[in-house]
Amino acid sequence: MSDGVLKSSQFRKEREGSWKELQSLVETIEKKGIKALSAQELTRLPNLYRFTLSSLSVARGVSLDRNLLEYLELLSTRAYYCIYGVHASFGGTVLKFIFEDFPIAVWNARWRVLLTTLIMLAGALIAYYLTIGNEEWYYTMVGEGMAGGRNPASATEDLRKGLYDGGELDADDLNYFASGLFSHNSSVGMLSFALGFALGVPTFILIFYNGLILGSFVALYASRGLGLDIAAWLSIHGTTELLAIILCGAAGLGVAKGIISPGQKTRLSNLASEGKQAAKVVIGAVLMLLIAALLESFGRQWITDITTRFTIGGLMLVFWLSYLGYWGRKICQRH
Repeated sequence: MSDGVLKSSQFRKEREGSWKELQSLVETIEKKGIKALSAQELTRLPNLYRFTLSSLSVARGVSLDRNLLEYLELLSTRAYYCIYGVHASFGGTVLKFIFEDFPIAVWNARWRVLLTTLIMLAGALIAYYLTIGNEEWYYTMVGEGMAGGRNPASATEDLRKGLYDGGELDADDLNYFASGLFSHNSSVGMLSFALGFALGVPTFILIFYNGLILGSFVALYASRGLGLDIAAWLSIHGTTELLAIILCGAAGLGVAKGIISPGQKTRLSNLASEGKQAAKVVIGAVLMLLIAALLESFGRQWITDITTRFTIGGLMLVFWLSYLGYWGRKICQRH
């Protein structure tokens, strides 16, 4: 038997008990979490980790066999992540995002949210007054695919039916409708965010254009005496959906800010920082769009009473303002 094999065998024999103890603790943490360890085991963990690192250093120094080196390297790496890694569960991460990360990110972007809101509102008001004055503007503002057969040539009764029919749809139809709405709206939101890399100009245009569509659409119904009806029809899901699209636009402007105004940081570093916060806003907004799609497909189709529609829409608006405004500010102050 060679001297190298004898050295390795003796080295392993003197220290293997500690390595196996560390391996057992690491396996327990990986399977059940660090809370599964007793107080005594928690005290032993860092000591065993340092002892294993020392063993690895010696093993490298005297050139022991490769299998032993690989074993110690892997064990040391696993132990490192158990001691210093993030131990939050998936559920804990989701809850942290909902109760901290998302509202904080929105509150920090509040001025961009306000700017995006004003951009959409400006587009809506311009389109509303243009269409009220001349219905031909509707064809300019609202594309044929977006109109869905609802245009100035439609009879008033047909427009009214479009706001109240749908209660006969079954759950499968509504599920399909919800998935389509979510896919469309999330695409618009993600596009608003992604266009921020073009210095925010396309984001500005897209948000403004969405305002034009909204304003012209409302004007068409208002001109037929259905202003209250269209407002109730939109409110049940619109207070969630429009806010989510506004948040995506604000996130896009945040990315643009990271490029245009790096401040004391390098442009790349500032873009990474702004992009990380913007991504949190977008993820939360996509979740909001999912809620909006459910409200639009189920609530809007099954609930046809104007007062109930306004009540649901108003409650959702109060909830989002409280959650993203009041709660977001409160959490920011704590941090």
